[in-house]
Amino acid sequence: VQLQASGGGVVQAGGSLTLSCTASGRSLSGHTMAWFRQAPGKEREFVAFIMWNDGDTGYADSVKDRFVISRDIGESTVHLRMGSLSLEDTAVYFCAARGGWPKLERDEYNFWGRGTLVTVSS
Repeated sequence: VQLQASGGGVVQAGGSLTLSCTASGRSLSGHTMAWFRQAPGKEREFVAFIMWNDGDTGYADSVKDRFVISRDIGESTVHLRMGSLSLEDTAVYFCAARGGWPKLERDEYNFWGRGTLVTVSS
């Protein structure tokens, strides 16, 4: 699976931004798609996942109720709608995929896209 992320940019605190990740190369049936992020000087951390077949989702506590992950099956694309952004959300955001059930650990994902930078300004 090849993954292409897009949508990063600069946004003011309190604002919203939507990231997209388009997959190609194989069917996503049976896969879990996820977003991770890595802030400067920090480890890459889980943000959200969505199961491709049934759309079940999961979120990190830090983004729950602010971020929404969704999928467009026809476009093989996953979106991450980020709202109420704070300075702490500044990071490079990565989309990832794995075959099978959702996992929260980065090492469980074997397909990764290039990151897209999100900068939240005060």
